[in-house]
Amino acid sequence: MDLLEAYRRSLAEFIDRVDQIEPGQWSDPTPCADWDVRTLVNHVVTEDRWSVPLLAGRTIDEVGDRLDGDQLGADPIATAREAAAQAEIAATHPGTIERTVHLSGGDTPAAEYLRQLLAEHLIHGWDVAVAIGAQPRFDPDTVHTAARWFAGQIDDYRRNNLVRTGVRVPDEADEQDRLLAAFGRDPDWAPNY
Repeated sequence: MDLLEAYRRSLAEFIDRVDQIEPGQWSDPTPCADWDVRTLVNHVVTEDRWSVPLLAGRTIDEVGDRLDGDQLGADPIATAREAAAQAEIAATHPGTIERTVHLSGGDTPAAEYLRQLLAEHLIHGWDVAVAIGAQPRFDPDTVHTAARWFAGQIDDYRRNNLVRTGVRVPDEADEQDRLLAAFGRDPDWAPNY
């Protein structure tokens, strides 16, 4: 699957789950132990907002602290939609995928950054889905694109403590469940009320 199409689908999958959040669910727990639904969605919206100037060639210093704190405001669903739409425009602008992005870990090809964001949307989209009781299955082609990329990244992510380790799935687990486990998620996670 084309990277930009996979990225678009990951954005759509995430926003589809956010659209299903009921008013009383924003403080519900998620598979990210320290984050409730609102904190998790705020994290992804912040990432989407960061992607716009970074994909345009700006540095972290140039962006400064304007994206610190709460990005969701009074209408978090509309804010998430708007941030995703702007991120998609930035990612699909002609020539963007050939650029270099200036990340905190160093200069990175834009295509690599988009793969990171694709996985971010899928994994956190799943987090939202299971937290609110929405359908947690994602487009298999998009999952495959993320899984193929992450297979080459997992050791770096583990070494840098970016994922939890030790989650095991049965040998017959599908690709989505194996991807979730690689990111430290238990595919059978459910809220404990």
